[in-house]
Amino acid sequence: MIFFITMIILIIICLILVWYINTYNKFQGLIIRINEVEANIDTVLRKRFDLLNKSINVIKGNINTDQEVLELIVKLRSRKISNFDLDRQLYEAINEFNYYKDNYPELSESDALLKIDTSLNESEHEIIALRKYYNDIITDYNKMVRKIPSNLVAMISKYKERTYYDGKNMNDEITNDFKL
Repeated sequence: MIFFITMIILIIICLILVWYINTYNKFQGLIIRINEVEANIDTVLRKRFDLLNKSINVIKGNINTDQEVLELIVKLRSRKISNFDLDRQLYEAINEFNYYKDNYPELSESDALLKIDTSLNESEHEIIALRKYYNDIITDYNKMVRKIPSNLVAMISKYKERTYYDGKNMNDEITNDFKL
């Protein structure tokens, strides 16, 4: 009888251990995917930064202006900021780049600027896809952190919810911008 009870307890402990290991490994897989996509986003953002940085000399070389061109990029050179903040800052710089491109016709004749513009547009598609992929992974990860029983593994391993690429978390309200 004691042997039978001991075996049942061992089987239950083994099942709990197998479940824990399986859930922990799911978390690890998601964390690896998150790190990979963050590295890919970082690469695309650095590419965009470099393109905008190159465009400064092209713009200055083709137009006569005393004002600082793409000041934001110059300021970003020495700052250490997160990918989220860098992405927002780069969008502002791209808007300024587009301002120069649209308002100075002599820039449209520059092959270097056209190549930079094409590359910026290509990188835009890349960043959109990476942002969506990142948010999909974060959704899966956050669900595991919140749901029972996987939240037990999250608490033991000290995993916390992560924010989406746009800075929102799962508690933020969903708003619909359209009306019926």
